[in-house]
This record gives sequence, C-alpha cells and structure tokens, in this order.
Amino acid sequence: MKIQIQSIHFDADRKLLAFIEKKLDKLETFYDKILGAEVFLSLQNDDEKGNKIVKVNVKLPGTEVFVQEQSNTFEQAIDNGYEILKRQLSKHKEKTQSR
Repeated sequence: MKIQIQSIHFDADRKLLAFIEKKLDKLETFYDKILGAEVFLSLQNDDEKGNKIVKVNVKLPGTEVFVQEQSNTFEQAIDNGYEILKRQLSKHKEKTQSR
C-alpha cells in the first residue's frame, strides 16, 4: 500500500513516519484491496483536547474511508484512528462480500 504523509507547518521526524507506516500497513490484514492512504499531521493551539491532529484518508476501489483524531501525541492519535479505520474497513468488507 502506498502511504503519503504530509506534516503541515512542521517537519515530522523519521521515527514518527516509520510508526505511521508500520501501523497503517497492518490495515491490509482487514481489507486487502486498499489502494493507498493519505495522512495529514497538524498542530492546533487547543490544549484542552490535545494539540496534535491526524487525518487519515484510505482509498478503496470506488470509495474512501476517512478518520480524524486529536490527541496529546501523534502516536496516540494514530492508534485511535487505526482502531476506527479497522472497524470501518471490516464493515466495508462485509458489505462488498454480501453483494
């Protein structure tokens, strides 16, 4: 799966990029027809919820799956988004197999 990662207004370190790629590569175990993914990392001035925002757009044949998470760390936001994407991909797989 091809993963594009864009960090908005800052430079993400290699460790974070490797973590994101490793985590998102696991999504293929739940749905094997993933075409690619786009990840957007940004910082916000809101400290109450956490200032790290992660948006993930997973491209599938004929559709897309999107999740946005906000947390104190990018790693935690990716972990939370991964769990949501896992459920969405499993539901999508069930829908397409029942047709």
